[in-house]
Amino acid sequence: MKAYISILRGINVSGHKLIKMDTLRNLYENMGFSNVITYVQSGNVIFSYDDIEIISLEKKISQQIEKEFGFQVPVILLSIEMLKHIIDNNPFAEDKNKDKSFFHISFLSSKPEKYDANIIKDKKKDEEDIAFSDHAVYLYCPNGYGRTKLTNNFLEAKLKVGATTRNWKTTLELLKITKKMELLI
Repeated sequence: MKAYISILRGINVSGHKLIKMDTLRNLYENMGFSNVITYVQSGNVIFSYDDIEIISLEKKISQQIEKEFGFQVPVILLSIEMLKHIIDNNPFAEDKNKDKSFFHISFLSSKPEKYDANIIKDKKKDEEDIAFSDHAVYLYCPNGYGRTKLTNNFLEAKLKVGATTRNWKTTLELLKITKKMELLI
């Protein structure tokens, strides 16, 4: 058994693609996943399952959500090692001039093949900051994520991969929950 973190994109936002967390937890349990825990209403699900290829597991979850709810939901699946790597490599984390409450991470569905970082950086406001890795885009948005132009849709269009964003607090909590789960499996 292995612990996984699934991050769903675009559910329970502005009254669209509504899925209650109890219902989502039941869906995962009915798929044979164990130790299923949801965190906040934005579609974060931690669970344990056999050690399996992540891409096939993402597709399995996405297809089951579409079957049960009638709409497509992109799913980004992370192992605890991958989540820890993303957190540990946040280039802004040690910058004492940056308030961590304005950190966000856009998790990427795959490594972008080719993109122009300068075109993306040109979109940011002066006080914002952005950095790229193979599996995440790190954002610093001191005016709030709701005011940035570095949105999921923008990043997906420029990077040509799926993305979903979580704030730093949520990201750290997902790691904490997953570490506790690993002790049980």
